[in-house]
Amino acid sequence: MNENHAYMKECASEAARVAHTVQQDRLTDPTPCGAFDLRTLVNHLVLYTSHGLEHRALRKELPEDLTERDFTADATWSHEYAVQLDRAVAAWADPSVWDGEIAGTPAADIAVMMIMEMALHGWDVAKAVGEEYRVSPETGRFILQIVEKNAEMYRQYDGFAGPVPVGENASPFERALAASGRDTGWRPSGR
Repeated sequence: MNENHAYMKECASEAARVAHTVQQDRLTDPTPCGAFDLRTLVNHLVLYTSHGLEHRALRKELPEDLTERDFTADATWSHEYAVQLDRAVAAWADPSVWDGEIAGTPAADIAVMMIMEMALHGWDVAKAVGEEYRVSPETGRFILQIVEKNAEMYRQYDGFAGPVPVGENASPFERALAASGRDTGWRPSGR
């Protein structure tokens, strides 16, 4: 099994836990992703970090019916997300899946960027609903390395904002969040 699979499992488990805390009546709430309300952010998270993750492992394109679906329309979406995350993580358990390329990019690079997306957007969802997104220090360091390696590319495509200052005692994960342009002190207005 690829050494990064453990980070994927940890981030998936935490993303599923956070998803279960989202209440249907909060889906219009703001998020740290300025242009996304909670519904839009959750749909993005579900689509790319579970379905997209599995489809990449299988070297398949995401079907249009998935890219257009409002996953939150089903009241059991968080349970279904957790089940789909398990399938996606299981698809990456085969060491050979990490080899080769996906659309011209090394599969292992795609996988670690997906782990980063899961952690960062999982944190965004958690912040929007007043939860924490918790990762181990090792996983925090791993996410920080991925963010630092890819930050400028993500900024070119408006995926990250400019880096945000963070305190000297910040954890590796908090430094990763700040390096990706996320304000670790963000709070929904009026809460």
